[in-house]
Amino acid sequence: MGSTVPSVPTKLVEVEVAEAPRRGVPAVVLTSTGPALGPGGEGIATADLTGKAGETVRHRSADAWTLGVGTGTSSDYRTAGAALVRALSGDDAPKTADVLLTVDFDAEKVRAFVLGAALGGYRFKVTGEEAPPRVGSLRLVTPDEGFEEVLTSAALKAHALATATSLARDLANTPSNVKDPRWLATTAARLAEKVPGLSAVVRDEKWLAQQGFGGVLAVGGGSARPPRLVELTYDGGAGPHLVFIGKGITFDTGGISVKPADGMHLMRTDMAGGGAVVSALMAVARRGLPIRVTGLVPCAENHISGSAYRPGDVVRHYGGATTEVQNTDAEGRMVLADAMAYAVRNLKPDLVVDVATLTGAMKVSLGLRTGAVFTASPDLARSVVGAGARVGEKWWRMPLLEEHVEAVDSEIADYRQCPPGPGGITAALFLQKFAGDVPWAHLDIAGPARSEKVYEEVVAGATGFGARTLVELAEDFSR
Repeated sequence: MGSTVPSVPTKLVEVEVAEAPRRGVPAVVLTSTGPALGPGGEGIATADLTGKAGETVRHRSADAWTLGVGTGTSSDYRTAGAALVRALSGDDAPKTADVLLTVDFDAEKVRAFVLGAALGGYRFKVTGEEAPPRVGSLRLVTPDEGFEEVLTSAALKAHALATATSLARDLANTPSNVKDPRWLATTAARLAEKVPGLSAVVRDEKWLAQQGFGGVLAVGGGSARPPRLVELTYDGGAGPHLVFIGKGITFDTGGISVKPADGMHLMRTDMAGGGAVVSALMAVARRGLPIRVTGLVPCAENHISGSAYRPGDVVRHYGGATTEVQNTDAEGRMVLADAMAYAVRNLKPDLVVDVATLTGAMKVSLGLRTGAVFTASPDLARSVVGAGARVGEKWWRMPLLEEHVEAVDSEIADYRQCPPGPGGITAALFLQKFAGDVPWAHLDIAGPARSEKVYEEVVAGATGFGARTLVELAEDFSR
């Protein structure tokens, strides 16, 4: 099995910016709604074109393609870039192509287009067969002399963000007979050690027991594959210290509170938050941002056995706080609580952000394409939402309702794991207990972390959602 799992990370389409097209290379002519053709469109008939974003038509007589970019929104350009790469695949796929940009192309449009092009052709399939041919590179040809440097910078940033998203997809898509806590932690550390300025430490179950990580040990206690904690450290200077914490549940049966069979196979992606954190740390380090960032990913497999934790148990977290377990399928908050307490006590962070596929409630509330933001700080909420908007990830602020705060208290322990009330909100209120006085945001990505449909730059499977927002957020705080 292991030999047929795709290598991590997946190779993406390369993109460059230049002022001149190449001879003998297929050209891609952009067309907007109307339709109106951009440079290179002379002689191409528009009768059958709509200009809709993602519309791709091959014109063999002109050795060219037309690509619809719609009305020119960022979403349209991500859709167009992704559609182009998907179209330039198959047995007759060219190795490269020139995309002839229109005069209105600015840095924002290049970022959106490159994100789409780099991610739209993503493929993760466990097979012994060769992947179908796909275009390997694109040249974006700008008609504006002297604008090449600006667009190149935008393209490089977009490709870095796409690389982070792709790695997060790789980690989440890897099947759980391969991806146990040890695999996830050691793979993250192995990849991180190749990035200058980024270091990694993996802690095993003995260290976790010595340090009192009761939540991680409880969740991982039912599996023959013991838990791990991976800590990634990047020190880019004297700027603020951000700590990103990602849920790393490599498979989730629900434990004794077992999940229904329908959909359980998708629980290989229950560590999507951890994958986003690992990928974001690597992108931050590669970009050399002048900031300090630590990534913590508590890794465990929530399984069923004679040693599994039970509803009614009282678990002591790192730092001493105790939790009354009410549902073993609410395991994510148990491991995050340990990591948050560890970060607050030992790392002196200026900001803590946790990312997790935490509650089905958020899938009901916000659907499958929008992440939830919980924080007591309006400014921090705006920062997260704004960062996401700039990189093509949608977020919505949810309330930390005061009337449910007391519900977190337990009669037998300090806290109740699953307080009554709205599930996503009470889960966030539970986690807030472990943030101390540090500014904190909880990002619930249960909805957008997976997709069954292709849209914009997203393909079916793990989406890598959240990784780009974390990188952009770090860049905001580094300014």
